[in-house]
Amino acid sequence: QVQLVESGGGLVQAGGSLRLSCAASGIIFSINDMAWYRQGPGKQRDLVASITSGGYTNYADSVKGRFTISRDNAKNTVYLQMNSLKPEDTAAYYCKFRQRMIFGDYREYWGQGTQVTVSS
Repeated sequence: QVQLVESGGGLVQAGGSLRLSCAASGIIFSINDMAWYRQGPGKQRDLVASITSGGYTNYADSVKGRFTISRDNAKNTVYLQMNSLKPEDTAAYYCKFRQRMIFGDYREYWGQGTQVTVSS
C-alpha cells in the first residue's frame, strides 16, 4: 500500500507562483511514475504533468513553459513548480503514483487533492 500526502496549494494572484509537493510512503518499488492532475469545477480530471523514475517528463500543452515537474527519488517526492499562473489554472490538483509490482502488473494511488486558486 502507498500513501500520498500533498501540500503547497493556496490562493495566488495571476502571474504569481506556487510549488506543490507530494510525498509517497509505504511499499515503494523502483519502477514508478508520478504525476499531477487537476480538476476544475464541473470538469473532468486532466493530466498536468508526469515524470518517470528515470526522469522523463510530459506536460499538457496548456502548461508547457510555465510549469515544471521534478522529483527526488530518495524522498519519493514529486514537485510541481507553477509560474505565471492564470485564472484558468484554478482547480483541485491531485497527485498520482503508479508503480510496477513484483509480478509485472501496475497499481496506482491518488492523493487527497490540494486546491489552487488564481485570482485575476
